[in-house]
Amino acid sequence: MKPRAMARLLPVRIYLIKPFHNLLSVFALLLSLLTIVHLSYRHFLFQFTFYSSSTTIPPPSPSPSPSPSHSLLLSQSPSPSSSPSPSSSSPPSNSAPPSSAINAADTGATYTAEKDCDIFRGEWVRDETAGDYYYTNASCGMIQEHQNCAKYGRPDSEFLRWRWRPDGCELPRFDPRWFLELVRGKAVAFIGDSLARNHMQSLLCLLSSVAYPEDISRTGDRENRQLLYGDYNFTVAIFWTPFLVKGDAAAAGGGYTNIFLDEVDEWAGPHLAAFDYLILSSGTWWTRPSVYFKNSEPFARCNYCWSPATASLPRLSLYEANRAAFRSALDSLRWYQGAVFLRTFSPSHFEGGQWNAGGHCVRSQPEARWRLERMELEMYRAQVEEFWKAKREKRKGRREMWVLDATRAMALRPDGHPDVYGHRPEERVEMRHDCVHWCLPGPVDVWNELWLYMLTQRRLGKRG
Repeated sequence: MKPRAMARLLPVRIYLIKPFHNLLSVFALLLSLLTIVHLSYRHFLFQFTFYSSSTTIPPPSPSPSPSPSHSLLLSQSPSPSSSPSPSSSSPPSNSAPPSSAINAADTGATYTAEKDCDIFRGEWVRDETAGDYYYTNASCGMIQEHQNCAKYGRPDSEFLRWRWRPDGCELPRFDPRWFLELVRGKAVAFIGDSLARNHMQSLLCLLSSVAYPEDISRTGDRENRQLLYGDYNFTVAIFWTPFLVKGDAAAAGGGYTNIFLDEVDEWAGPHLAAFDYLILSSGTWWTRPSVYFKNSEPFARCNYCWSPATASLPRLSLYEANRAAFRSALDSLRWYQGAVFLRTFSPSHFEGGQWNAGGHCVRSQPEARWRLERMELEMYRAQVEEFWKAKREKRKGRREMWVLDATRAMALRPDGHPDVYGHRPEERVEMRHDCVHWCLPGPVDVWNELWLYMLTQRRLGKRG
C-alpha cells in the first residue's frame, strides 16, 4: 500500500481503537459498581424489609400511677400458695447435669456448662470488657432504628458494662461459632410481638461476626420473615402475634381490642413442623383496653373497661387472661415434636409517670433487687404456672418444654431501654420515651446467652 494511503487509514484505525478502550473502562466501572451493590444488598434488604415500617408494641394503656401498695418488691419466688410448681415443692429448674466442658473441634471453642446452676437467679456484676465483647451498632447492620440507641445519641455506655452472673456459677459468654455448630441443620421460630423481634435481632447481631443470613421469605408480609444462614443450613423465622391467641381491633372509635382466649392465632399450624425450636413470648400488648371472648361458652369479660360500651362487663384480671391465652397456645402444640421455649414476660420501667404522662427511664446502672408492678407480676405468674402445667401434661407426648425465665434479670435493668434515644429529637412518635424495648447492644443480649446455655444442656443430654 502506498504511504499516502496508509496515512489516510491510520487515523481511522486509531479512531476505532479508542472507543474500544473507552468501552473497557466503562465496563470495569460498571463491574465495580455492581460489586458494591452486591455487598450492600443484604444490609439494605434488612433495613428495608424489617425495620422501615415494622410494627411496634403499642404504648401501655393510660392508667393512674400505681400506689406504693401496688408495687411488689420480690427477692424470691411467689409463695407456695401461688407457686408455679407442679407440687408443693419448688418447681424443677432447668439446671445442668454434672459440670461438663464441650470442645467444638471445628471451631476451636470450649463451652462449659455448670452443675446445678439456676441460671435465672443471680445479679448483674460490673465488667469493663462486657461492652466490647460482642458487637456495636456500627458492626451490625441489623438493628432496628428504635433500638439503635448509640445512633440517636445516647451519651453513656455505662449500661453496657455489666454481665449477668447466676448465683453460684458463671454464665459463659455467647460464642457465635459454637452456637452455629449446635444449630447446624436446624430451624428456630420466634413467636410473639416486637419484643420477640428485639430478641431475634439480638441473635442476628451476636452472629454477625461469623455469618450473615439471606432473606428467604416467600411472602411480602414484613411481620413474618424467614432468614437462612446458608453455610450452616440454619433458619431463623419471626411470626407476629402479640397475644398468641386471636386479637383484632374493635369498631372504630371503640378504643379497645377483642381477644379470643381459646382461639390460637395463625402462627400455630402445620408449618411449625419444619422448625426444631419455638420461642414463645407475649406481654405488653395485654395492658391495652380489651374485651375477652371464648367461643366454647357464653363469655364476655374486660380489662381497663372505661368506654360506655364495655363498662358494664365483668372484669377479668391480667392473670386470668394470660393463663387462658397461654393455656390455649401450649395446648395447640400438643402435636409438636420439637423443643418449645417459653421466654417469660419482659418488664418495662417507666418512672415519674405513665408513658403518656411524663414517664421516662433515665437510670444508668442496674438495680440491686428486682421489682415488678402488680399487673406485671400477674402476667409473669400466669405464664410460668401454665408452663409447669403443660410440662406435666406433655409427658404423654414427645415434645420438650423449657422456660427461659428472663424476667428476673431484666427487672433489674431499668437502664437498658432506649428512652428518648430511639428516634430523632424532632421526630413525632407515639411513645416518645420507650421504656419497653431494649437497646442493641444491651442487656437484652443475655436472652441469647441463656438460650445458648440451654441448648448446650440439650447437647449434654438434658431434656426439657
